[in-house]
Amino acid sequence: MDKVCAVFGGSRGIGRAVAQLMAQKGYRLAIIARNLEVAKAAAADLGGGHLAFSCDVAKEHDVQKTFEELEKNLGPVNFLVNAAGISRDSLLVRTKTEDMISQLHTNLLGSMLTCKAAMKTMIQQQRGSIVNVGSIIGLKGNAGQSVYSASKGGLVGFSRALAKEVARRKIRVNVVAPESKGD
Repeated sequence: MDKVCAVFGGSRGIGRAVAQLMAQKGYRLAIIARNLEVAKAAAADLGGGHLAFSCDVAKEHDVQKTFEELEKNLGPVNFLVNAAGISRDSLLVRTKTEDMISQLHTNLLGSMLTCKAAMKTMIQQQRGSIVNVGSIIGLKGNAGQSVYSASKGGLVGFSRALAKEVARRKIRVNVVAPESKGD
């Protein structure tokens, strides 16, 4: 059976590093980012057999369409990495509501939507792995990052609960909370 990994946020940062590692381990990759050209460049750097897709994880229709396309072209996804994320650092009293919403939609809802889309295939296969990339800020908080902290802290709770929901289906769900520069 083919090993297929979808990396949301795979065009840069942690997502790109994960994609490089998964390619070395023999996975066929779907590199997914908002910017298709950047995703194509990241996929090309990995060598042949990897594809790039454009997707806004905060939009359920985009996520569903992306999963349909990538499974049609690569096969069933058995490994999902959610590394897409944004930060709009500001003290809460200065944070615009639209910045709050965009962080929550991208960092939390986006991972929920991609997990939901991946579950259909993983449940049928009775196997799969999901890694959600959180942040140490979601665990300890940080001044000027209350909304970002809430979005990443929510991702921790979501991942733990989902892991319990799907464990008997042989689907693993983990969340990692790396430190970023300056944490």
